[in-house]
Amino acid sequence: MEKLRRTVAVVDDDPSLRRSLGRLLNAYGFQAEEYTSAEAFLARDRKTAIDCLVLDIDLGGMSGIDLQRRLKGEGTILPVIFITALEAASVKAEAEKVGCVAYLQKQFSGTVLIAAINKALGL
Repeated sequence: MEKLRRTVAVVDDDPSLRRSLGRLLNAYGFQAEEYTSAEAFLARDRKTAIDCLVLDIDLGGMSGIDLQRRLKGEGTILPVIFITALEAASVKAEAEKVGCVAYLQKQFSGTVLIAAINKALGL
């Protein structure tokens, strides 16, 4: 029987980081779905089940924190790993308040991200 790959969505407005994370996820056996913005994630085809969300906080339009609030408000239970270049304790506190499995400062290592995803998925 074929083992189903877990799908991890990456929402980041930096195309090179998004591609790099997509490649990293694929290398570790995950199916990566890449989105340029919170709005693009919300407009996705909902037939694709997302198992975990790697979400940048500062996206230009709707923030990652606002996206998480909206998802929770809709009743969507999805493990979220926030990633950010911001270095403010208040931002981290807000991210933890809206709910996240991990909060990673950019330039995090690939192994730290994979460990957080495995934790989020109970692997």
